[in-house]
Amino acid sequence: MMVRRDRPAGTPTEQGIAPHIPVLLSEVVAALAPLDGEIYIDATFGAGGYTRAVLDAADCRVLAIDRDPHAAARAEKLGAEFPGRLTFVGAPFGTLDDVVATQGLGPIDGVMLDIGVSSMQLDEPGRGFSFQADGPLDMRMSQSGPSAADVVNSESDETIANILYLLGEERRSRAIARAIVAARAESPIETTKALADIVTRVLGRQPDGRHPATRTFQALRIYVNDELGELARGLSAAERCLKPGGRLVIVTFHSLEDRIAKRFLAQRAGKESRGSRHLPETSIKLKLPSFRILNPRPLTPSKGELEVNPRARSARLRAAVRTDAPPWPADETQPGLPSI
Repeated sequence: MMVRRDRPAGTPTEQGIAPHIPVLLSEVVAALAPLDGEIYIDATFGAGGYTRAVLDAADCRVLAIDRDPHAAARAEKLGAEFPGRLTFVGAPFGTLDDVVATQGLGPIDGVMLDIGVSSMQLDEPGRGFSFQADGPLDMRMSQSGPSAADVVNSESDETIANILYLLGEERRSRAIARAIVAARAESPIETTKALADIVTRVLGRQPDGRHPATRTFQALRIYVNDELGELARGLSAAERCLKPGGRLVIVTFHSLEDRIAKRFLAQRAGKESRGSRHLPETSIKLKLPSFRILNPRPLTPSKGELEVNPRARSARLRAAVRTDAPPWPADETQPGLPSI
């Protein structure tokens, strides 16, 4: 499972759920390098762990964005601690440049993107993100649009299999899809337990101790929320609104996300491979680099952080600095998005 960030260790949540810990917090702040008087975007606000750290680090302002309606109350509470320095907007982070324009802000000094589901969402059974406790099969971050239950009860077995294979890297996707279609013919699949039980019957106990439904739940959540498409849109939006010298910091939690971030930065930094003597160079090479990569190898959590927060084990941080080159056309996003 993936975790994003949250409030400082030892602080209870509103629901009494176990405290959450910001992932790679010091590394994120160091990469962003906040300065007095500047404006930063926390495009995946969650509970505001990164926002708090940035506001503490400099006398700056933060524009916080999150499509989860539950985030607004947490932002209001945090904003009261930093009067006039925190603005929250409920929106998908793929539209962050539109949010900047609506807020009447100029070029931005830094953007933080922390991709994936938050630990709060995972830990609340009513959100339907996890198989650890029974709840409605929902998984919608924005709590609008089709839910995971809608997908498993209406899509064809071929579509379900493609979702599980491409977004969850589930090798037995077709067998699981057939079992889902057979089960829903008897009665609709409406709860997380019902779906987890179906997958468990197909896969049985896993030799590595992982729950059999882990990949299935991951795939459905990514599909329902269009997380990879949102990441691609968010990266391009950040490119458009960052000023020269502005910093982009991306924290990912699995290979599909990291691959998209890595390819985007490599492409925008002019690191794509050149054509051979038989093939001309692509138009990519004719564009000026819009980013300079700060860390060619992603930063990962220390042993000490993993001891405190095991959910951080798959986190990867990539960072880059915006050049003064024009942004690339919006329709020329990086390759690598799976097509369902």
